[in-house]
Amino acid sequence: MENIQDKLDNWFTYHQPTAEQAAKYEALREAGKVFAEKIAALCPDSADRSASLRQVREAVYRANASIACNGG
Repeated sequence: MENIQDKLDNWFTYHQPTAEQAAKYEALREAGKVFAEKIAALCPDSADRSASLRQVREAVYRANASIACNGG
């Protein structure tokens, strides 16, 4: 099991993406954008819609981070 210092070093280090990782990032951003566009089009302007859009952004960010840090 990794210790906390190993995790911190991994989380706060720049990870240059490989070509394979870059393609995964792009696919996740595209999917997130499609979902966000559906939310924007179908939901009334409200705090809940804003929260939903923020959470889609966060989900894409966190998914990309999991790729960059190799799940760490």
